[in-house]
Amino acid sequence: MVKRALLICIDGWGERAEAHGNAILEAKTPVMDSYRSAPANYAVVDASGLSVGLPAGVMGNSEVGHLTIGAGQVEFQDLVRINLSLEDGSIAKKEALVQAFEHAKSGSGRLHLFGLVSSGGVHSHQEHLFAILAAAKAYGVPRSLIHVCLDGRDTPPTSGVEFMKTLEAKLAELSYGEIATLSGRYYSMDRDKRWERVKLGYDCICRAPGSCETVPAGEVSAFLSKLYEKGETDEFVKPVGVLADGGLADGETFLCFNFRSDRAREMFEAMCQEPPFETDVKRKPGLCVQFTRYNSSFDTPIVFPPQKLKNGLSEWISAQGLTQFHCAETEKYAHVTFFFNGGREEAFEGEERCMVDSPKVATYDLQPEMSAVGVADAMVAAVKDGKHPFMVCNFAPPDMVGHTGVYEKAVIAAAHTDEQIGKIAAACQEHDVGLFITSDHGNCETMITEDGKPITSHSTTPVPFIGLLPKGDTSRFKTLTGGVADVAPTVLAYMGLPIPSEMTGKSML
Repeated sequence: MVKRALLICIDGWGERAEAHGNAILEAKTPVMDSYRSAPANYAVVDASGLSVGLPAGVMGNSEVGHLTIGAGQVEFQDLVRINLSLEDGSIAKKEALVQAFEHAKSGSGRLHLFGLVSSGGVHSHQEHLFAILAAAKAYGVPRSLIHVCLDGRDTPPTSGVEFMKTLEAKLAELSYGEIATLSGRYYSMDRDKRWERVKLGYDCICRAPGSCETVPAGEVSAFLSKLYEKGETDEFVKPVGVLADGGLADGETFLCFNFRSDRAREMFEAMCQEPPFETDVKRKPGLCVQFTRYNSSFDTPIVFPPQKLKNGLSEWISAQGLTQFHCAETEKYAHVTFFFNGGREEAFEGEERCMVDSPKVATYDLQPEMSAVGVADAMVAAVKDGKHPFMVCNFAPPDMVGHTGVYEKAVIAAAHTDEQIGKIAAACQEHDVGLFITSDHGNCETMITEDGKPITSHSTTPVPFIGLLPKGDTSRFKTLTGGVADVAPTVLAYMGLPIPSEMTGKSML
């Protein structure tokens, strides 16, 4: 007989003992306190860094948190996958990269590399470019021409000159590679369909007559320093040519090395499909290569294609012929559906969804309880009607109010969330439903710096994982540490269902 289970994902609820800046400890949370004081099934699990597929030490977020919780396995994010390939040298053997090298080598002998050059690690990382250059040289590609996008947004606004010095030093070390063009990300990495901006970068790369100024190759740093003196910053540097013969020609190879898609997409579309703007020059590259998938409509090789998650919690429960119920308010609805289901938009067979409207306020400190009551009421109703063996919900207030930085309101958000959890817990006890509670990442437990300044970001704090089982059930967690990937297999083990081989997380029961 399958046991019924309900999973609560509290957004932004970390487990931290220090009281300073800790809205959770300051709040009145008798429900969660009672679980903590009877710790047989109260574990503390990691929800940041490698535990959710991010680089070590990087704070978690709602997307990767729910993805990992729902998948029961760690899907390494693109940045981590790429970094690991640099460490073991496998990047040089990636099929799409070899394809680009071969096309360039057998054609014009020129490989065009486009992307953001910085150590920001949000859209790209300069080390990825350096690895591509080394691999291209080793493969025998005669020339690699770099179309540089300057950062100044995920890095200090005038740090571009130092990144250019680093790039120039690397090119000298390799005795290979040339800077062809330079552009602030505001132009060449637009994401808002401001095609007039993209056009400036496109025309410069393609060398439309009179499209951009030119800067001698040895004077890039001096050029940027002069712009800084005028008050200009990296992000807004207008496109300039650097290499006299560095323009893209028809039939050549174009590779974008950004790993994040949103700001790579427009230039890639203009360059590799059809420019959605008037231009005096249109180029048709012979081969375009994406570093990661920028858009499913781009039918070009991908160096790091998307991973396919199979048999996550929702899919597996559906495959057993069971039904399920997913509920959240608007702000976090995608997290208990799309992300929890492994990046799938459509509901699985037997999956019922419920979205409660988030309040229409400018910022959530103005209504710190948000719509937690509506979510709790929907979950209590689902418990009582007995229709679904598995139920999952999200409580948004600790995270969304934590992001405002208004500490007093985050205290209210934590207290209110605790109250709603208590309502669900009571219903679960009454109807013999196993209740599991966890969080996707920390936030409102770490809201004030040591010198009294507000913290509005997520944290690397571990999160609770609690099992509140029906009366008479003596099951106990066999370990009180782990990662959020252990949540799904634990829920399945409690329900009496097999755990799919794809789940690398371990049941705590």
